[in-house]
Amino acid sequence: MTMDSTGASPHLEATSLGQEQAVRRICARVAAPAAGVDVQVASLPLGGVQVWLDAPRQRWHVHHRMARELRLAGWHTETGPDRLLLLGWSAVFLGHRARMLGAALSGRLAHFDRTAFMAVMLATRLRHQGCPPGYLAAVVEARCRDELRWPERLSDLRGLERRSSLEPLRLRLAQVAGLEAKVARRCGEHLALAGKVARMVAGGAPQYLLDAPARDLWTDGLGDVSMPAGRRRAHPASGTARDVSGRGAGLTERLVCISVPNVDVGGTDDVSAVITP
Repeated sequence: MTMDSTGASPHLEATSLGQEQAVRRICARVAAPAAGVDVQVASLPLGGVQVWLDAPRQRWHVHHRMARELRLAGWHTETGPDRLLLLGWSAVFLGHRARMLGAALSGRLAHFDRTAFMAVMLATRLRHQGCPPGYLAAVVEARCRDELRWPERLSDLRGLERRSSLEPLRLRLAQVAGLEAKVARRCGEHLALAGKVARMVAGGAPQYLLDAPARDLWTDGLGDVSMPAGRRRAHPASGTARDVSGRGAGLTERLVCISVPNVDVGGTDDVSAVITP
């Protein structure tokens, strides 16, 4: 089922490939904080998807949170007393998703200072807590991935075939797909920077793959990380090589310089405090 360009009248269409799985992933992620909640998803006979929870506890609250996240993906949803109905693509919500993706590209994802600052703080704190240097980059990247939020949102839609028989909606879907590709590339650049900073803090230790349970072991105790109050002005690009200790050094280099321990990789003493330059 697909909503027309006004977002008011439903246009019946068969459920697209991967739609049920994508909806399940989105709803399971949203409902995860509510303990004991099991998300059930099933296709409707005439098109669309219905979602319900086995546990009645916090049902209304979780339903509305799931509806908000599904609308951000571009779907029209309606919340009933005991279940959530997904009635297809909506031009209104697809336009909203395009605006949100554009805002991410021009806002949080346009500047790397915050990612570099967060990576230095996390890596330094993990070193103090005894995290093995080889695991540092994987843990920092995972935490930065959660903070960016968009990598997980885009991952929820993997394998989804987005199609419509209406030309206006096809154009909207193509616009959203293009913006999502740009956001995915920019998020990859942020995560690559976070991993590079973490490896520098670890003293160049080789990186090891880290599964989810081991990663959670090192991230559960971190708590919230304070971020810079505002965006910092980037230093103008220079044609000459930058001296890390000089005025031409960028924020990433300066943060790493003041955070790397002044001892061997295995040591834990004499570690400089992380300060805002």
